[in-house]
Amino acid sequence: MKNLIGLLRNQFANIYKVFLFVIGIILLVMIFPKEGTFKYEFHKGKFWMHDDLIAPFDFAINKSEEDLTAEKDTTLKELKPFFRKDIEATKQKKAELQTAFDEAWTKKYKTQATSNEKEKNKQFTNYIFDTIYNKGIIELVPEIENKPSDLTINLLNRNIAEARNLNTFFTIITADSFIKEKFSNSKTIDKELLIPLLESFVFQNVKYDPVITEKEKQTTLSKISNTSGMVETGQRIISKGEIITSEKYQELLSLKAEYQKQLGATSKYYIIILGQIILLSLSLIVLALFLYSFRREILIDNKNIVFILLVIIMMVLITSIVIRTNPSLLYLVPLCLVPIIIRVFFDTRLSLFVYLVTIMIIGFLAPNSFEYIFLQLIAGIITIISISNLERRAQFFLTSLFIFLTYSLIYIGLTMIQDGNIHNLSYIRFAFFGGSALMTLFSYPLIVLFEKMFGYVTDVSLMEISNTNTKLLRELATKAPGTFQHSMQVANMAEEVIFEIGGNALLTRAGALYHDIGKLNMPAYFIENQTYGINPHNELSYEESAEIIISHVIKGVEKAKKHNLPEQIIDFIRTHHGTRKTDYFYNKQRDDFPDEDFDESKYTYNGPIPFSKETAVVMVVDSVEAATRSLQSHDEEAINEMVDTIINKQIRLNQFVNSNITFRDIDKIKRILKRNLLSVHHIRLEYPVV
Repeated sequence: MKNLIGLLRNQFANIYKVFLFVIGIILLVMIFPKEGTFKYEFHKGKFWMHDDLIAPFDFAINKSEEDLTAEKDTTLKELKPFFRKDIEATKQKKAELQTAFDEAWTKKYKTQATSNEKEKNKQFTNYIFDTIYNKGIIELVPEIENKPSDLTINLLNRNIAEARNLNTFFTIITADSFIKEKFSNSKTIDKELLIPLLESFVFQNVKYDPVITEKEKQTTLSKISNTSGMVETGQRIISKGEIITSEKYQELLSLKAEYQKQLGATSKYYIIILGQIILLSLSLIVLALFLYSFRREILIDNKNIVFILLVIIMMVLITSIVIRTNPSLLYLVPLCLVPIIIRVFFDTRLSLFVYLVTIMIIGFLAPNSFEYIFLQLIAGIITIISISNLERRAQFFLTSLFIFLTYSLIYIGLTMIQDGNIHNLSYIRFAFFGGSALMTLFSYPLIVLFEKMFGYVTDVSLMEISNTNTKLLRELATKAPGTFQHSMQVANMAEEVIFEIGGNALLTRAGALYHDIGKLNMPAYFIENQTYGINPHNELSYEESAEIIISHVIKGVEKAKKHNLPEQIIDFIRTHHGTRKTDYFYNKQRDDFPDEDFDESKYTYNGPIPFSKETAVVMVVDSVEAATRSLQSHDEEAINEMVDTIINKQIRLNQFVNSNITFRDIDKIKRILKRNLLSVHHIRLEYPVV
């Protein structure tokens, strides 16, 4: 038992990594649809490359989307809209007309006209009103506007439908014309009084009934069959080498749909899940083996594993949701986000491999998987090439354009192969490609989000941080100009050194620029800023002076955190003095007071020592550059001796034991620093004074 506990304790890091991959597999299995996969690949217009296909069961042949849409459109064109005559409104209007007639007649004639004349005019008015509204004034709606006059509609009268042509109804305009025409033929009727009166009571009494029309529409559409024939068990569907025509293609699609439906609904459900576990496990195991063989430094940090798995799972989840809801939107998914995000945080080789694993997994979900994988693979490779040297945000826009062009060209090529022409190109597919390419621009906010979540720092961020016009570096240049110049020199030399021995040059430069920002609190206590010959250390004890000098590391870390600098930059501030001593004050204390015991820890930096090539290089260059300023002579012998002495002492003090730097690297560092310092401090000719 103790041996088992000890084994678990010793292998905990590796067990935890395995646990992360297992969680990744479980999440992917949960995302995958629980249905079988049709094992044949086929494309319309190409040859059937498999053996003769015999129907394993009876299945109906589904109509294509185009045929189904055309049939529905034809049916809807033949559908008669429903209208209803508003009898109650007509009765009310007629009653209002009687009242309005009496008032208008009395107002105009009072007692001048006879009752016979009034009655005659009233009867004529009622006759015209009844004639118009018995025929009906139809409401003009989009369903009948600009349609031929012989169009048939259904007129509902007490829920009984009667087929009528449009030309059997009045409209507002034709009703008005009818009124004027009737009055023009009568000489004994007061047309000046009655025409305006009747016109004011013209209204549409035949109303469109959208509820009944929609109900009839849905009933009619529900009667349309989605299938067009049957294939019986044992019937040959297609022979090997036969061209897949539109009819055969539809039969194959129908077989595929029924096959997946039956397989997902049987006891084979658990076998399907087991198959998914095997395939997904192999995909992630391949990824783990790649990391173990070629990127072990990435595999060591569990944070990196979580990040890579998160990117894969996130993209598989999005694609799965799109396929389940609307498969036609599949090409709108911005799959090229994967290589962009991985490349920004790691390297091109890893981004390509992670992208390959991602599209292989998604290939199990996507219809026409070979076509889909080929399209995404080429687009992903172009994406990686376009951002291989990412230096500006503007590159994201160029990458987006390259993605769109790649998608479009591949789609055109595939269409030409499958159809033998370009007339069948779908312009909506180009719109999807454009949308997918544009959505890759979301990579920038995602990168910022992942930087905050996982504590990463990208090359783009490092370039922004390295800009000497940032608030913190401008403050350093203003308040501590000597320190700023020193930091600039260290940054330039450290960048060249790390470039030669291998490492992150941008990170090294940024770290070197900020390594001494702790001196901002008390710049006058550091010799490079003492421009007037006044040294405040003269008023302090050696221990107090050492305390101030050492404190610039702690103050620098605090200031860096206050300004939200990444941890990778703060590491340079922590480590650039390692666990060495403040030699000047330590030696003065020892020499001036040889008989006194003193606490050496008061003169020693708290560390930690450098733990990477980059931080080790900044420590070396910082010490050498500072020491060079104190040399009396800058000839080759003096510089060579100074560089060798400082670096050898750091080796002797074990300052590099935690960093992956070799003696070969150290020899290169010495040569580069000697060459640079000689170049900076070369002897100039003395020009005569004019």
